[in-house]
Amino acid sequence: MTAFPSPGRHQVAVLVRDGVLPMELGIVHRLFGQAVSAGGDKLYEVVTCTLSPGEIRTDADFGVTVSTGVDALSEADTVVIPASTEDYESTDAQLSGPLTEALARIRPGTRLASICTGSFVLAAAGLLDGRPATTHWKSAEQFQALFPLVELDPDVLYTDDGDILTAAGVASGIDLCLHMIRCDHGSSVANAVARTTMVPPHRDGGQAQFIQRPVPDARQLSTAAVRAWALEHLDRPLTLCDLAARESMSKRTFTRRFRDEVGVSPGQWLAQQRVERARELLEKTDLAVDRIAEDAGFGTAASLRQHLQTSLGVSPSAYRRTFRGPAASPSPAN
Repeated sequence: MTAFPSPGRHQVAVLVRDGVLPMELGIVHRLFGQAVSAGGDKLYEVVTCTLSPGEIRTDADFGVTVSTGVDALSEADTVVIPASTEDYESTDAQLSGPLTEALARIRPGTRLASICTGSFVLAAAGLLDGRPATTHWKSAEQFQALFPLVELDPDVLYTDDGDILTAAGVASGIDLCLHMIRCDHGSSVANAVARTTMVPPHRDGGQAQFIQRPVPDARQLSTAAVRAWALEHLDRPLTLCDLAARESMSKRTFTRRFRDEVGVSPGQWLAQQRVERARELLEKTDLAVDRIAEDAGFGTAASLRQHLQTSLGVSPSAYRRTFRGPAASPSPAN
């Protein structure tokens, strides 16, 4: 009997090991399981599998029973590997025999993703050599020592290198799953999943904001208000001077405070928000690309095309066709 009861859907296999973190397992099922088409049809089928079916130990005071074995890996379109407490104690860059055999069942071209220290499995299999990856900031030093050929970026929430993606820590698995849904089906579907799950559709910055530091002076100002204001005025030609002036800060102080809170510069953040606004308008409206460029704050269609190409690798017209279908009304300056 097949592991996936609905073979027409995108098949997601979650490979769990002893010591799995229940939250990471739940994230994958909850988010992919909530993704539906405009007609209400489920877009993904999610199955949990393990090396030896039965009760799997977790890092909590309960276990989980997994009845599906690794045969599910050979049927999957996406394989997600959550963390295990065993990863934190790893001093070996080699996989066990059973885990090596399990990964060998994965078909070429299958999308692979890890959450938290699940990246240790992908790295030990040699799948991350020469490629960007991330892991939990507490395990970054250990990871780099074990896998020096991996281009580790310990500051980001997740990495996307096409067919291999990695998430930093437990909750960043949410960011990664939403990102994959967004790549597969567009911002509208991903945003709907985020709303249903009551999480932000996109979090700014990286892991740096979560690393323990001395408690900041309560008198220091936040940039949250000006970020909320900027989102309401993306169509304007916002400058660093504009943003800093609204918080009565110098440009240098504002930039430092902004980067500390968000993880990126004000200019990078604005570009990200404008791309997201343009994606939403391309998916949901028939507006001409020139108009979308204006509403998103890019000014010209040429600027919008350049930013979409840099961020997503596609033109506005190609993005619209992908996520609205060939019936979408053509618009000039695509």
